[in-house]
Amino acid sequence: METVDLKRQWRHLYAPKPGCFELVDVPEQPFLTIDGRIEPGSSPGTSEGFAADTAALYGLAYTMKFGFKKRAEAPLDYPVMPLEGLWWVTDGRFDLARPDNWHYTLMILLPEVVGEADAATALAALRAKRGDRPEFARLRLEHFTEGRSAQVMHIGPYATEPESMEGLPAFLAPDGLVDLVGSSGGKHHEIYLSDPGRTDPAKLKTILRHPVGPAA
Repeated sequence: METVDLKRQWRHLYAPKPGCFELVDVPEQPFLTIDGRIEPGSSPGTSEGFAADTAALYGLAYTMKFGFKKRAEAPLDYPVMPLEGLWWVTDGRFDLARPDNWHYTLMILLPEVVGEADAATALAALRAKRGDRPEFARLRLEHFTEGRSAQVMHIGPYATEPESMEGLPAFLAPDGLVDLVGSSGGKHHEIYLSDPGRTDPAKLKTILRHPVGPAA
């Protein structure tokens, strides 16, 4: 059986040092994705829609993984990668302290060999097992290119992420770069390396990544 070690292949994108910004170039990669929006007055931790979308995405990711591992010809094994989220707003400037107007795309990285037919087969199997839930219609395979970005490992509660991002402008300035999240239309990117249901909030590990570009 062939094994694809995604964690090793993309280690430079998923293992930054805590508290230290770094520049990375993120190539085109295939993801399972689902889009949604946090309900007014809610947050990712309390949103029923977010919870349902997360469960649907993981359900498809594991269905696809075991389908590849059990297939008769050319079986393939690979890890289910961490949950990721792109976050943005359509009404004003993105604010990490105000999550109840956030739109999101949740994502899980896949091996490059996965195609549309594989995703469709796995989705049919998931529907056969769980029934046809509304969120399943929004699951899809998508290729995403993030390009030049700055990232940092945040350790602690999600609410303290702004503290980890405070130094980003000063880090970018010597290279003539600026943060593209907010007024330039970039999306705040979080990669969740810890299970919030099993981890002390003070020890949560989350990669924070922002696309960057030349200053005007």
